[in-house]
Amino acid sequence: MTGTTDTAGTGAAGSAGTGTGKKVVVFDYGFGNVRSAERALARAGADVEITRDYDRAMNADGLLVPGVGAFAACMQGLREARGDWVVGRRLAGGRPVLGICVGMQILFARGIEHGVETEGLDEWPGTVGPLRAPVVPHMGWNTVKAAEGSQAFAGLDEDTRFYFVHSYAVGQWDFEAGNASIRPPKVSWTTHGEPFVAAVENGPLWATQFHPEKSGDAGAQLLRNWVDTL
Repeated sequence: MTGTTDTAGTGAAGSAGTGTGKKVVVFDYGFGNVRSAERALARAGADVEITRDYDRAMNADGLLVPGVGAFAACMQGLREARGDWVVGRRLAGGRPVLGICVGMQILFARGIEHGVETEGLDEWPGTVGPLRAPVVPHMGWNTVKAAEGSQAFAGLDEDTRFYFVHSYAVGQWDFEAGNASIRPPKVSWTTHGEPFVAAVENGPLWATQFHPEKSGDAGAQLLRNWVDTL
């Protein structure tokens, strides 16, 4: 497992992936530690490929969209690699997508950095803005208040910690289903200076602000939970 491991902060024992036969593409658009994600998904039992090939990304059982750095740069890189089309087409067909860190942030309507507003993928309404906290960036281990009935955090204790590194976040959840037959997304929260969205489960679309691939056994459990839904 690559990245920081904190066995004292995890709520489930980790184990090597047994092989589920589920094919997962880590979308390689130039913004993300794709090798760490590859190893973590393999540990979770997935058959993993790193690629930006459109057809392979479309046809995989699951697509992981990583992201590090600035919102605007990630959006530019994603569009240049046709990743915005891949994500949109997959979700339109009910095909699973998992966004991590800035890969989660770009799923929202917009991001504001240094006063500059950038349009996101608009899968969810809301704005990614500066995290208001005494210490920024938020870097290190923190707990998550999981949404009731969460599949992502199944098998994990409430004191389980995940690894965060970010200066921007979504502090307000504005989604309204508008239809009683549509299940509202499950939103999990973390607090660092102020509450912010730590994870979202919305049908085939999941996302985490923290890095499960750097979160030791807890992150491995969450990724196994995702792979098991594919």
